[in-house]
Amino acid sequence: MLYKTMNQVDELTVYELLQKIVMLEEKNKKLIDENNKLTLLMHNYNDSRKKYYEQNKESVNEKAKQRIKKLSEENPEKLKEINRRAYLKRKEKLQKNESSII
Repeated sequence: MLYKTMNQVDELTVYELLQKIVMLEEKNKKLIDENNKLTLLMHNYNDSRKKYYEQNKESVNEKAKQRIKKLSEENPEKLKEINRRAYLKRKEKLQKNESSII
């Protein structure tokens, strides 16, 4: 009685595997639903921010110019550092684009 025949073991493992498949399919479905909900939330969040910047483009740009002007007066070294990093990022991006075209 302690030992199962090979056929019984195969049936048991097949049954367990089928249960596991069903469980994983349910879990996959839940995760897909959750992903869809989060994607929708993300799009709603981004759209509202996008609308704000489209409607207030001039004021946002003006405030940015004022911050840069204030920074240039208070700490010109910091401004040089910021400009250098921006230049290096633009250069890196341009090199990536050129390498992807080739």
